[in-house]
Amino acid sequence: MSMPEAIYHNPRSVPLPTRLAAHAAVTAARVLARRPPRQIRRLLTRLRRGARPATREQVLDARQAVMAVSLVCAAREGCLPRSLAVVLLCRARGTWAAWCVGTRRLPPFSAHAWVEVDGEPVGEEFPADYFRTFFTVA
Repeated sequence: MSMPEAIYHNPRSVPLPTRLAAHAAVTAARVLARRPPRQIRRLLTRLRRGARPATREQVLDARQAVMAVSLVCAAREGCLPRSLAVVLLCRARGTWAAWCVGTRRLPPFSAHAWVEVDGEPVGEEFPADYFRTFFTVA
């Protein structure tokens, strides 16, 4: 049984240049999300080279922009394209945040992808130890 979910969607809440960059990041993320995890990890490892570490505020701004322009990324089940779009948007701005993939520590099993700064998930509603990390591209 599915549960109804209200999602805030207002693309015009983001300035036009940021909106265009966020759309590009979301498009790339949705294509990348179809690839096997090994290929995603390899590509992100290459992309992170030469980037400055992102601050929590920069990642939150990128996350807000991505969620404002994409209903897929704003949905609870959109964690993979959302997290990929956030790191891609941060990289387009010259910074990098850690991209993580893991599962819930307690049953029922549920995979999740998120973005971290200094070992803390950014914008997630769960505590840092809620998920067990399989791998990170930091």
